[in-house]
Amino acid sequence: MDIGSILVWIIIGAVAGWLASIVMKTNASQGLVMDIIVGIIGGLVGGFVLDALDVGGGVTGINIASLLTAFIGAVIFLGILRLIRR
Repeated sequence: MDIGSILVWIIIGAVAGWLASIVMKTNASQGLVMDIIVGIIGGLVGGFVLDALDVGGGVTGINIASLLTAFIGAVIFLGILRLIRR
């Protein structure tokens, strides 16, 4: 994964984190900045995992497949954080 791909995952992760916070109903409890950070982490982890598994051909830019991967990673990460905070 090159630096351009990582930057794309950061952008996609930020959007995905915001969307995931709405779905997981965490947007009021932890704030937008934290949701974006969680989305970036979820997006990067999701991107690295799929790239390592050679699924989906890696990062090809800002597209629906990349957003979906980051969104799923962010939802999973938000769920884990919710369990830890309880």
